Amino acid sequence: RKIPFRRQVDLPIEYKGIKLATSYRIDILVMEKIVLELKAIEQVKKIHEVQLVTYLKLGEWPLGLLMNFNVEVMRKGIHRKINGNIEGLTL
Repeated sequence: RKIPFRRQVDLPIEYKGIKLATSYRIDILVMEKIVLELKAIEQVKKIHEVQLVTYLKLGEWPLGLLMNFNVEVMRKGIHRKINGNIEGLTL
């Protein structure tokens, strides 16, 4: 479908105006708008959701999906997070 995406996107960390030597790494960024955080874990925990929200805020992206592949039915493994208003988000 030729949907543009990037894998393993570095998200630099800055603290009090100082760029740190380390960075976060986003699993997949779709259309420069949607963050996909992929997991294959027994249970999604609050820390995983916080991780996704942190990425959304730092990158100023409107939408994120936390996708856990360790489920019987995939729709039960998808958790959506919104950063602000997504009304103008066109896919």
